[in-house]
Amino acid sequence: MDDITRTRAALKFRAPYDTPESRGAKPPQYRHSVESGMIVERDIAVPMRDGVKIYIDLFRPADEQPAPPLIAWSPYGKHSPNDPRRFPGSDVKMDAISEYTPFEGPDPMYWVPRGYAVIVADKRGNWYSEGRATFLSPDEAEDFYDLVEWAGTQSWSSGKVGLTGVSYLAQLQWRVAELNPPHLAAMNPWEGWADTYREVARHGGIPDSHFWPYLWRRWGASVTEIEDLEAGTREHPLFDDYWASKASEYERIEVPAFIVASWTDQGLHTRGTLEGFKRISSKQKWLEVHGRKKWAYYYEPESVRRLQAFFDHFLKGRDTEIKDWPRVRYEVRTKYYDGAFKHADNWPLPKTRYTKLFLDAKAKTLNSAPVRDAASMSYDSTAAERAVFDFTFDKPTELVGHMKLRLHMAAESADDMDIFVGVQKLDANGNFVGMAYYAMFDDGPVALGWLRASHRELDPERSTEFQPVLAHQGELKLKPGEIVPLEIEIWPSGTRFEKGETLRLIVQGSDINQYPKDKAPVYFRHEDSVKKGRHVIHAGGPYDSHLLVPVVPE
Repeated sequence: MDDITRTRAALKFRAPYDTPESRGAKPPQYRHSVESGMIVERDIAVPMRDGVKIYIDLFRPADEQPAPPLIAWSPYGKHSPNDPRRFPGSDVKMDAISEYTPFEGPDPMYWVPRGYAVIVADKRGNWYSEGRATFLSPDEAEDFYDLVEWAGTQSWSSGKVGLTGVSYLAQLQWRVAELNPPHLAAMNPWEGWADTYREVARHGGIPDSHFWPYLWRRWGASVTEIEDLEAGTREHPLFDDYWASKASEYERIEVPAFIVASWTDQGLHTRGTLEGFKRISSKQKWLEVHGRKKWAYYYEPESVRRLQAFFDHFLKGRDTEIKDWPRVRYEVRTKYYDGAFKHADNWPLPKTRYTKLFLDAKAKTLNSAPVRDAASMSYDSTAAERAVFDFTFDKPTELVGHMKLRLHMAAESADDMDIFVGVQKLDANGNFVGMAYYAMFDDGPVALGWLRASHRELDPERSTEFQPVLAHQGELKLKPGEIVPLEIEIWPSGTRFEKGETLRLIVQGSDINQYPKDKAPVYFRHEDSVKKGRHVIHAGGPYDSHLLVPVVPE
């Protein structure tokens, strides 16, 4: 393992939220069988460097030929696939996966007949694996390293290990790849956040009150102890060593990578996956960005075929189509599940023209030229009110990349503001055009952004013209009525607007898309808010409030 210093933090632990038995698991007992043409070994105990044993299931070819292992590292339970098809609106086809498929992971029934082995691991401290569970930590990455090296040195293994999977199964790929295990030959992070504070726990400094707490419990089945994420989140409201220990150090990654991101996971995986491609040091790396639902897209036959071309090359040494792949393949959306894939040499797209659209608070429009006269508009942050600004295109235009919103704002009667930003598309008749969103929705925005005004201080080393990165090192409270400049990161997106179609900018005091909890349990919410009274937007004259958009030259 590389001799590197990694940020670690003191952690608190607690009793698990659930026992494995309460979620349908049974105590581990090694079993060997031949099923559906595969050798299946369940509950193999794999020792970690400190002697702790974690349990894995192994699927491998029945002909006993050495096979490259694909590892799915998961907190969700190898015994319980938690089929994504059970989520309404996921659009995962009924015949897309087999009963052996782990949640958000590779299907052994596809990969084993093609000469691969599949390992599904219960991470340390989850389910029946020994030790205390930590999450997204350097310690967990070291366990994953040990499993990679174990898998690469077994008699049934070809010695070249690959990684694949969605969400948590992608997030830990970033972490273990930082360590560059000798037997790790290729990775496929398919939509996985990497900065837990900025991308999940506190969007723009605003705490997620629903999905992040849901995950604490979802990851909480154990027979030992688990990291107390609730206490850690409560006791670390700013970005410190605790959160740094849960953020990837991309630059250490050198392994070949096929990275898949989407425009649709605004508030979850979109930002971190694209940052990963931009910042990893791998000389051989490819990026694909789609506008579809993540689980459905991962299991689409064409997606799996392309992934096989990648693994066949790096794990089996075959000459595949990858030699002709563009470095970046991205979809430009027109509407829900409609768009065209295009190619580029890098990300962010070269030759992007970052263009300012200036807010006119009086006309409620966005304008290509600065607005001469100053004006203001306001909304009640506690009510169903919003500020809306429209820009209608006079020619076909593609916006692909990062947007940034600069606002001059004041809170009439409060010392802070929670600001929620949405970018939407309207057709030529003024009708809302929905996009695929998260894993289950069809009424999504083009893109989203967030900011708690007291967190407005930027990290000058990481911020760019088009991507403000918040420092989160302290709180800068407001004085009632004080006008302050704010720079709001809007997560990347890719959308085409035809002549006569409209980009709509929305600014309000609550989440842009809201769903009933019983209909959308797997979704972020921001109910722990500082909103109070009216928020005032100042634009024009001395107030250069504008939306910076990424125009791709024709």
